[in-house]
Amino acid sequence: MNIKDGYIDFEGHQTYYRIASPEKKKTPLLILHGGPGSTHNSYELLDNMSELDDRPIVTYDQLGCGLSSVEGSHPELWNKDVWIRELINLRKKLNLKSIHLMGHSWGGMLAIIYLTDYYPEGVKSVNLSSTLSSASLWAQETHRLVKYLDSVDQKAIEIAEKTNNFSSLEFQIANDHYMNLYVADSHDPNRPSCLTRPKVPGTESYKVAWGPCEYTPLGNLHDYEYTDKLRNITVPVLFCSGANDESTPLQNKIMFEHVRTEKKWVLFAHSRHMTYYEENALYEKELITFLDAHD
Repeated sequence: MNIKDGYIDFEGHQTYYRIASPEKKKTPLLILHGGPGSTHNSYELLDNMSELDDRPIVTYDQLGCGLSSVEGSHPELWNKDVWIRELINLRKKLNLKSIHLMGHSWGGMLAIIYLTDYYPEGVKSVNLSSTLSSASLWAQETHRLVKYLDSVDQKAIEIAEKTNNFSSLEFQIANDHYMNLYVADSHDPNRPSCLTRPKVPGTESYKVAWGPCEYTPLGNLHDYEYTDKLRNITVPVLFCSGANDESTPLQNKIMFEHVRTEKKWVLFAHSRHMTYYEENALYEKELITFLDAHD
């Protein structure tokens, strides 16, 4: 498989990009990764789709993480406006005039903001993957999921939130249990290399934009409320989420009902948050079918 990667200039910084099978002929799929502050790495699991579907797959590391990390502390950079400008710059510099868009988790939030606030041209469809349209509903649902942890973990999380101190060992253990239940098993020795290789996490960007942990949105995205704006999306929408996902069925049902264009929702019965990893073959099949229908 042919991989093209490199850097593009962005406002005095650099954005790392990676294209699987750039020579393929169909409309490229541009993937927005989660976090904020994660990386493109795990979406390499979808590389073989570029061969199966004759389609370039474009990923990149958003500013503040991975190969687009920035030295030092720069809290002024970690907000949706900067990341939207970076996305616009990426499309311009890579000449991505026509695309399909996929956003996973925070990447889905970014896609929703992009589509409903900026009305970009050349987007043929969007895959909103394990994402959210409301920070307040996310907090409500993730706190409901916390109640499935044991009483010791629940107490540790309660104390951390009351004291605004998330550094205790008890909280770290509780948070690890939450992540393993609803996101992915970070202790699985059989994880593919793209999930385990060393990377620069966007720790500061996550804390500044989102908050100290998944279920406590205290950052500058705390007032992210885009459910009503979903009706302004004009392209076909594929929703993907897992039955054991922190992007819960209730959240996806509400988003699905607010979208007014052509839409489909696939609930992956055996997945947590990383549906494209835990049910990779089925995820690729559903995504390929959707993209081909809207080329």
